[in-house]
Amino acid sequence: MITLSGDPTLSNAETSEAARILVVDDEQVIRDILSEFLSMEGYVVRSVDSGERALTELRLRPYDMVISDLKMPGISGIQLLETIAAESINVLAVIMTGFGTVETAISAMKTGAYDYILKPFKVEEVMHVVRRGLERQRLQAENIRLRESLTIFKVSEAIATSLDVNHVLDVILRAAIEESGADVASLHLKDPNGHRYDEQVRMTNPRAEIGDSVNLPAPDLSRVLLHFHQGTPILAHGVKANRFFSSSVMNEALVSFTSVPLQVATRVIGMLNVYSFTRGKKFDEGNRKMLSVLASRAATAIENARLYEDLQHHNRALSDANRSLEDNFQQTVAGFAMALEEADYYTGGHSQRVAEYAGMMARGLTLSEGDVERIVKAGTMHDIGKIGVPYDMINKPGKLTDKEIAIFRQHPDKGKRIMEPVPCMHDLIAGCWCHHEFYDGGGYPRGLAGDEIPLDGRIVAIADAYDAMTSDRAYRRALPHAYAVEEIARCSGTQFDPELAKVFLRSIEEHRRDVREQGEDELLPP
Repeated sequence: MITLSGDPTLSNAETSEAARILVVDDEQVIRDILSEFLSMEGYVVRSVDSGERALTELRLRPYDMVISDLKMPGISGIQLLETIAAESINVLAVIMTGFGTVETAISAMKTGAYDYILKPFKVEEVMHVVRRGLERQRLQAENIRLRESLTIFKVSEAIATSLDVNHVLDVILRAAIEESGADVASLHLKDPNGHRYDEQVRMTNPRAEIGDSVNLPAPDLSRVLLHFHQGTPILAHGVKANRFFSSSVMNEALVSFTSVPLQVATRVIGMLNVYSFTRGKKFDEGNRKMLSVLASRAATAIENARLYEDLQHHNRALSDANRSLEDNFQQTVAGFAMALEEADYYTGGHSQRVAEYAGMMARGLTLSEGDVERIVKAGTMHDIGKIGVPYDMINKPGKLTDKEIAIFRQHPDKGKRIMEPVPCMHDLIAGCWCHHEFYDGGGYPRGLAGDEIPLDGRIVAIADAYDAMTSDRAYRRALPHAYAVEEIARCSGTQFDPELAKVFLRSIEEHRRDVREQGEDELLPP
């Protein structure tokens, strides 16, 4: 028999915040007395006359406390405590006994009782035990909520600024195991380009006492997803968990299983699963709700990380496309300049050789690969401004007039004006515009001196001068290598940067030695 007691003025007590107490005793008088006094204190009270009915009631409804007699027909108070523990029913238990001994108390406490009451009892003593027990339970619940809030805060803080999906998954699984006490946790994510949900990571609780023989069953994703879309919680124990797994042959060691969705808006992007193989360790609704909060945080962080990865991928693709366009444009302009050179017997191949010598110097200075590449390109493009100089003037066999010299000296400025409108050529301007400046300030077009001349311009100046001296020109034959290096050494400090001149003189000899070792002497100036 089940009896509900309470003050008539508390007709809605069952739906209020009042604590719920279940009284279990085979004596009607005891049940009535306790029910009446507890109800007068504002508690919601139900009473039953046997351990069997108590278990049925505890399985149907949540209770904060159960006060049970020790000696009853059928299921005794101790057996009731054992079943409560085995089924992980979250309720505070107090045992009543008229056979009070130290051994009885110890046995009850070992089985999970919070306290015990001796019959015959005083109502004041019972109320004291109830109040103390419920206060303890309230403080425990508050501590749990604080701990969960702290965990959520720490997890949120750890993953909020992380754009690494693997780091997010690791943090979430560690928190899931720590908060739920699971033996194993796994996380499946949906393939962004398909409809599959693949297991991304699995983690075992280091404190779990499970053997290597335990096989983790694979979830039946279609059934799990159906529950998610229907909004039905997944929390199952023992054989009842079978329906959530694809294999009909389940690992009998599985005690409890729960799964929560990783959801962004209405899209399920993954699922967080926890497993218990520990006897008596069953997940409860509190565990499931906590995991749902973690999964919600994880879903947001994973989505942000994926969006960032996609953005990076598209940015890389765009950058690659831009570089390709820039390279094609630079090659087109350089090809046009070299085509003009090739049309002239005397200047054919000049820009390529200047680029080679300039790169050789840049490497001799141990500059970065990016700097070397820029200086090589500047060497290739250094005479692009000669496109605006009359062909006959460039190849005039005799001495140029003052007017012709003035026109010829405009080619660095013309080269700058050609490259200026093109963003991808801006970093080449220094080498092209300044390769006729002199270290002592006597050059053109701006009369810069010393370190006022950009490094690229000072390097290209030496490379250009050496190739000009060792190549045939309309007004003279090529000069010997020995004469050219002697001239560069002589003009060090006046026309050329003295430190760069030393680098060139050292590098050109190493270059010539390497070429000779390859048996290609004919490629070198004599």
